[in-house]
Amino acid sequence: MKNPFMKKICAVALTIAVSCNLSGCITFFGSDETSIKTYESSSEVSSEETQEEETTVMEWEDAMELASEYMKNMTLEEKVGQIFVVNLEQLDTRKGNFYEFRKCTKTMVKNIQKYHVGGVILFSRNIAKRNQTIKMTEGLKNADKIPLFIAVDEEGGRVSRIASNKKMKTTVFPSAEEIGKTKDDQYTYDMGKTIGLELGELGFNVDFAPVADVKTSELNKEIGDRSFGEDPDKVGEYVSAFVQGLNKVNISGTLKHFPGQGSSEGDTHKGSVDIDSSIAQLRKTDFVPFQKGIAAGADFVMVSHISVSKVTESSIPASMSNLIMQTILRDELGFEKIIITDAFDMTSIIEEYSAAEAAYNAFHAGADIILMPENLEEAYDEILYKVQSDENEQKRLNDSVLRILAVKIQRGILS
Repeated sequence: MKNPFMKKICAVALTIAVSCNLSGCITFFGSDETSIKTYESSSEVSSEETQEEETTVMEWEDAMELASEYMKNMTLEEKVGQIFVVNLEQLDTRKGNFYEFRKCTKTMVKNIQKYHVGGVILFSRNIAKRNQTIKMTEGLKNADKIPLFIAVDEEGGRVSRIASNKKMKTTVFPSAEEIGKTKDDQYTYDMGKTIGLELGELGFNVDFAPVADVKTSELNKEIGDRSFGEDPDKVGEYVSAFVQGLNKVNISGTLKHFPGQGSSEGDTHKGSVDIDSSIAQLRKTDFVPFQKGIAAGADFVMVSHISVSKVTESSIPASMSNLIMQTILRDELGFEKIIITDAFDMTSIIEEYSAAEAAYNAFHAGADIILMPENLEEAYDEILYKVQSDENEQKRLNDSVLRILAVKIQRGILS
């Protein structure tokens, strides 16, 4: 080590090694860009489906530019509202938390215009018949100046809010687990396209699917048969195919539940859950389907409430972690579109945080949309209060609203 030149080389190498160790790097120079397979409709798809007019989707950069222009005329209150997607009971509280609303009420319209929410999510309890659903989604979508995201969980299998109702006359698909064992990725593409077509006919524009979790624990009940399987590469193929099928018919897809909760043995609906995965394990297994789905053009990534204490060195939920959402999902995985939280009325959230605390923590950490805060008024008022007096928080808000508007423009929701 007497050579000064060698000393410099060793010092640089040591610096790189320490940096990589702290950040959990696998390689210093990074990995190749994720490649995906593209699809065409198979002959199994009906002639009626193959004859639909294909939608030309605007480039992301152009949509962002238009969104930036549109946003100049928005009030701060309108911007804050866009970061919330809520269920119908949060817009009309007169009947309690789980009332079977099946029409767009005057109270809902009033509150949509008061809070300027970015979207709504419907559940099986809201979906009775085709004409009823179409009338309701139309009324909700156009209740305010900025049209809403109209979302539903339509994964296939046991989480099919629409297909589980025979009166809706939509296609029934098997669970993701069964598809992973008996079908191929072409089938999954056609499935995504068919689900997308049927959602569009009913007035929906967002599907909270597909599940991108890799099932690495047989004790996992929350995900269970909703995962395509145990092989991350194979799961990634199915996820990519499903997203491309939705995109083909202009329905936004959602990758869930980042950073991957296939190894969890608890249920965030019922309480806090911490998975024992290291960053290396997540990169090797859990991130793979998300990378494939992002490359396929997914508009949303839904972030789970699980904790990953080996990565974050805390018990904070992923949905409130800047490290998970900004450093990993944005910076490392390169996701540019909308980060949405899992539902904030789950026990794992409400037993630890107030509606205001939860919403602000998630927003401040990098979430673009808060899904179903326990109390919309409290959550909205807290975010509005924070951004009114803080220029940095206003910039944070503008970044999120820009992405939300750009997706709405891309999908033809906002013209």
